[in-house]
Amino acid sequence: MAIDTPQAPPRRPSNAKVRLLQVADELFYSDGINSVGIDRIIAEAGVTKATFYKQYGSKDTLILEYIAGRDQQIRSALVDLTASAPRPQDVLAALVDAVVADTARTNFRGDPFINASAEFARPDHPVRQAVAEHRDWFTGFLEDQLRRSGHPQPGAAADEFYVLRDGAMAGAYSGDVIAATSAFVRGASRILSEAGVESRSADADEAPFD
Repeated sequence: MAIDTPQAPPRRPSNAKVRLLQVADELFYSDGINSVGIDRIIAEAGVTKATFYKQYGSKDTLILEYIAGRDQQIRSALVDLTASAPRPQDVLAALVDAVVADTARTNFRGDPFINASAEFARPDHPVRQAVAEHRDWFTGFLEDQLRRSGHPQPGAAADEFYVLRDGAMAGAYSGDVIAATSAFVRGASRILSEAGVESRSADADEAPFD
């Protein structure tokens, strides 16, 4: 008879590791990944250089942790959104509002994944690959919601919705926020209407994912 061996609970990351990632997340997003050096992260996190290398080993590892953390943040927010919204139509309408609300944050600096991709030229770079995986997942999520909503071409509509979102995020940061978000709402509303979805007014107080 097999004997079950008790499994040890997963080790929680150390406070220093969590703090390093929190600081890196803030700095990489606000100032850019390549412009932020390890010494600055170490200083603002209040740890030693030895601690940094013990926890992450290199800046490259920390960068990938940053991308993974941002990816998980959005996935969790969208999972929570689907759990709280009664229908996929409501999920999509809420997502339109969330994108607009996201651009209104005082610390908004555009889409972190687009920003990260722009800093690494090689398509085979691990950061570019991580970003591509995130975008594939997000597009798949949109396609699933549109299919369940009854859109006649959910795949094409998901691609269009995502490109509109990209444009809104980039345009809101680098140009006119109102013009960018208004164009996004018009385009998204057309896509949702094709699935019989009426989008809500884009005046949400807070985005579900920052």
